[in-house]
Amino acid sequence: MTIHWMEEVEKRKDDLIHDLQRLLQIRSVRNEETASLDAPLGKEVKEALQFMLDLGEKDGFQTKNVDHLAGHIEFGEGGDLLGILCHVDVVPEGDGWSVDPFKGEIKDGKIFARGAIDDKGPTIAAYYAMKIVKELGLPLEKRVRMIIGTDEESDWRCVKHYFQKEEMPTIGFAPDADFPIIHAEKGICDFDFIQAKEWTDDEGASVQLLSFRSGRRYNMVPDFAEAKLVVQEGSTELIQQFQLYMKDHKLVGKAFIDNGELTLQLEGVSAHGMEPNNGRNAGIYLANFLSSFSLDRYGAHYVQWITDYFYEDSRGKKLGISYADDITGDVTLNVGKMEYKKGERGRIGVNMRYPVTFSYEEGMKTIHQKAQEEDFIVEVIDHSPPHHVAKDHELIQTLRHVYEQHTGDRSEPLAIGGATYARSLKSGVAFGALFPGREDVAHQKDEYMFIEDLLKATGIYAHAIYELAGKKS
Repeated sequence: MTIHWMEEVEKRKDDLIHDLQRLLQIRSVRNEETASLDAPLGKEVKEALQFMLDLGEKDGFQTKNVDHLAGHIEFGEGGDLLGILCHVDVVPEGDGWSVDPFKGEIKDGKIFARGAIDDKGPTIAAYYAMKIVKELGLPLEKRVRMIIGTDEESDWRCVKHYFQKEEMPTIGFAPDADFPIIHAEKGICDFDFIQAKEWTDDEGASVQLLSFRSGRRYNMVPDFAEAKLVVQEGSTELIQQFQLYMKDHKLVGKAFIDNGELTLQLEGVSAHGMEPNNGRNAGIYLANFLSSFSLDRYGAHYVQWITDYFYEDSRGKKLGISYADDITGDVTLNVGKMEYKKGERGRIGVNMRYPVTFSYEEGMKTIHQKAQEEDFIVEVIDHSPPHHVAKDHELIQTLRHVYEQHTGDRSEPLAIGGATYARSLKSGVAFGALFPGREDVAHQKDEYMFIEDLLKATGIYAHAIYELAGKKS
């Protein structure tokens, strides 16, 4: 039986794009302010989950809402379960967009919106792939279930809660990364450095640091930083120095005085925390600038730590944890959250991603020792161990065969620093939807997905579902 997968996709192209635009128009950023018992991550996140479940119910799938934290859409029959793990939450849009980040505007063959590539576009592609297999009436020997998460960009509460209550798939894939296949994912740890000492006021300092803030998420490179200062004398000179610093480092920002306080603001470039070098960390640059002045002791302690251990070093060399392997590459450190307020202990939030052969215990021991030496303490916020599926596994071999048939590409499986839901499966890999050679614009302004890629991924997923779950003759 010959199935022309891309012809089936083309028949549904208009509906697919329309449904994707509707999903993209929901600003499903986690929002504790609108959270409630029936919307634990905020009303917009709930709306995005319910949109997908309503879509599935309308098209005749079995659906289930698991306490408004996750849900699933299912069809097929059999004892084994093929899982397709997606998420409908997105990171904040940030500033500097040239289009409405929640419209789903199409131009130049691309669809633009926050979540277009991470992960609403791939989610709709996988959904329509399921729909194609179902509508063709192809015989299956496994159940096929799309699992929809709502907190992938933050704490993974969704998938943790889901698997406490629901069945673990036998095999699965997550359309939340790159083609051809992601077979290995780094371990990820979020932790805070917290100032350990409580110093008394140092009013004699020529510059008092009142506050310092930068970043919202551990897994994003901060694109904005702000410091408020009281300068005893020489405010004009400090502002001039700031302007020179920005010029030398090709940065933009502004400085102004209000009610006797000098405010410095600096803009950087946001990027996904799995590769900090793809962005420009506004907080680190601002701390580096301030470290050259005679700040009060507590303020100086804070900005000096950031400068000494993270300025121009995202690989942990200065902390003594630099490491790399041939499977997943380097240790990386992203300073994603910086919060300081005079009279309180400052915090520096770090997202560490480490290779599959790295000793997490030894690495954290070194970090704790270094922090203690510099009057900081370490508080671990979250930790997810690395994930690795051997290249000769049957799941990987099947997906490689399907991908090669559609693209002619025989590339080897990849390893990444990001986290996909595949790591929550015993036998699971990430499978698309970013094609080789395409720019990774996840978490960046003007995020987009090529329409051509969206359709091609749909065809690949439909074929993969049939190969993994279809009855064997």
